[in-house]
Amino acid sequence: MNDIRELLEPIKRLHRLIRDRVVEECEQSSVANLSRVVADEEGDTTFAVDRVSEELLVEYVEREIASVVPVVLIAEGIEGGRVVLPRTADEADAVWRILVDPIDGTRGLMYQKRSAWILTGVAPNKGEATSLRDIELAVQTEIPLVKQHLSDVLWAVRGVGFHAERYDRISGESSPVNLSPSKAETIEQGYATISRFFPGYRGELAEIDDEVVARVLGAPKEGKAQCFEDQYISTGGQLYELIAGHDRFIADLRPLMRGRSAAGYPELSICCHPYDLTTELIAREAGVIVTGADGSQLNAPLNVEANVAWVGYANEKIREQIESHLFAVLKERGIA
Repeated sequence: MNDIRELLEPIKRLHRLIRDRVVEECEQSSVANLSRVVADEEGDTTFAVDRVSEELLVEYVEREIASVVPVVLIAEGIEGGRVVLPRTADEADAVWRILVDPIDGTRGLMYQKRSAWILTGVAPNKGEATSLRDIELAVQTEIPLVKQHLSDVLWAVRGVGFHAERYDRISGESSPVNLSPSKAETIEQGYATISRFFPGYRGELAEIDDEVVARVLGAPKEGKAQCFEDQYISTGGQLYELIAGHDRFIADLRPLMRGRSAAGYPELSICCHPYDLTTELIAREAGVIVTGADGSQLNAPLNVEANVAWVGYANEKIREQIESHLFAVLKERGIA
């Protein structure tokens, strides 16, 4: 497995295993049980449903991948955020660093509101310097709701493009599916979102959203909606919405808001982490433009602690329409 393409099928099998096990658990367990907090760790809160996937992850990678080539596995739920596999290997000898979010979108899934995603990115091991920009293979798999029978799987190898297939839980068959980012040249009458999932600084983020839209589209007309938003609490899900042509613009600026929470609210620590963005390679290979909050190529270390702000545009025209206004609003507010 010194050729990264050899890792594709083992990772897809891992994703299928996690998806099926988690769906089975959702079918058999109550919402109250699935949403039970079992740990409060540095990366994020861990719920009972998370444990289902985390228990499978290390065992599978150790057996199916690390038995052939040493790797560094980085993921939520692992003590210290990472483990070298096989356990007898030295980190310097690892060929690959594998960054995984076993369930991205836990909160929506455990309440059966919306699909979650399994996210995996693989990069050559460059030690602590390894970053999101080094990821060469990415796979993301949808964990569907119990009442949903279709589940999408997307993957990409850097520079080769992306692929997608749709799995039918009823027939057990998969078939190719055509996904394409929106070609619209404006956010008008489309979905455009600035993420504000949790209390504390939702007010200012909403104001930023309104100011950007006002500069881009002007004053709204009576009885008419200019554009819409979708607070999908899953970064992998947000990237999918851009890839599939459902959304035209998404920005997650939470890390920029540190120290600006509204009076009476505690400072929030939960932001987007590198594992949430480990499959952004797929979006870029699909044609989506993904940047950091400053407009440069997105980057972050491969760990479970770093806070990452990012912006996604369906195409270059949408970027041209929004980016300068977004930067102007942030600058005027002393944020960037």
